[in-house]
Amino acid sequence: MEVNDKTIQDTLKDNKVVLVDFWAEWCGPCRVLGPTIEELESDFKEKAVIGKLNITDNPETSSKYGVRSIPTVIIYKNGEEVERLVGLRDKTFYTDKLNYYLN
Repeated sequence: MEVNDKTIQDTLKDNKVVLVDFWAEWCGPCRVLGPTIEELESDFKEKAVIGKLNITDNPETSSKYGVRSIPTVIIYKNGEEVERLVGLRDKTFYTDKLNYYLN
């Protein structure tokens, strides 16, 4: 799901576990991570929200959360940041992290 400067706060508030991929179109590693994020969205459809936030189009949110390198994936639980992951990781890594925060 796409999140943006206007929807991020409601998304975080209304969902127990949220993973947000901070990315940009011009970022090669972000494009590599994209299919993994899409698979996670499908895998965790009923359990967690998996979102993507384009930092070029949403500078307010990326600045607010201090995103300085991309790709950055931030996991939130009950509206609070619980983990920040910078760079590429494999799908199993993100799956394990999500399962940890869901339990």
